[in-house]
Amino acid sequence: MSVIGIDHVQLAIPEGGESTAREFFCGLLGFAEVPKPANLSPSGCWLTSGAVALHIGVDTDFRPATKAHPAFLVDDLAALRERLEAAGCETRDDKPVEGYERFFTSDPFGNRIELMQKV
Repeated sequence: MSVIGIDHVQLAIPEGGESTAREFFCGLLGFAEVPKPANLSPSGCWLTSGAVALHIGVDTDFRPATKAHPAFLVDDLAALRERLEAAGCETRDDKPVEGYERFFTSDPFGNRIELMQKV
């Protein structure tokens, strides 16, 4: 028996942050919202882009994840960086990783997000 993949990544947000999360993840990063199963909490939202599933969950005791983070592969890192910076998002370079170009940003709630492109 072994792990064969990741089904989804979940990020926490504070109560009432769903619209802001949609603006960032859908509007800037290109995710699309998909329906959540009816038997789950109506708060939060489920998003998808290609084979990536991102679940946004409301945490009443929210604290941003400033070290742990998802790393999303993108097909045009330079254009995405430009879009994020034009929207007022800070982008940060880090140590190089062979085979990738990458940078970090934060979602509107302070959660760390890595964006990468294979080179």
